[in-house]
Amino acid sequence: MRLKDKYKKEITPALQKEFGYKNSQLVPRLEKVVLNVGFGHHSKEKEFMESVARGLTTLSGQKAVFTKAKKSISAFKIREGMTIGAKVTLRGDRMYDFVEKLVNIVFPRVRDFRGISEKAVDKTGNLTVGLREFVSFPEIHLEDVDNMFGLEVCLVTNAKNRAEGLELFRQIGFPFKKENK
Repeated sequence: MRLKDKYKKEITPALQKEFGYKNSQLVPRLEKVVLNVGFGHHSKEKEFMESVARGLTTLSGQKAVFTKAKKSISAFKIREGMTIGAKVTLRGDRMYDFVEKLVNIVFPRVRDFRGISEKAVDKTGNLTVGLREFVSFPEIHLEDVDNMFGLEVCLVTNAKNRAEGLELFRQIGFPFKKENK
């Protein structure tokens, strides 16, 4: 069963029952997924930037957008308007397909993956996960890779608090660590 169908048929009723909502529209849901890569000290290398943009486009099926610095920071040798990263925002069916792939294929392929810390969910119920290398994705072939880079995956929900967001991600199937308290 695809994630979108699972969300409508299984996750929504379960969350509605757990949080006592009378209306299914009140149940927390995924709004968008943002994939972000910062260039760091490679921000002056045009070839690296293009390689990262191609990689993000391959992962997401959508063209990557370059992000620019809003302010100058002399300590990091960054000037206002300088390209400092690339990002892709996924919504709708592409978002659900990406999340399904992330949970079922990518996380099991990541080396030394022990689960996501519950602390990765913020107070408004959004989850941010950093991946050290993007080669865990099935679309990426190692022989085609010019440069290795990590990426940040931010899953934005409309949850009202942390507990709702955590439960939504558990129902979707995200592997959380067993925290010792």
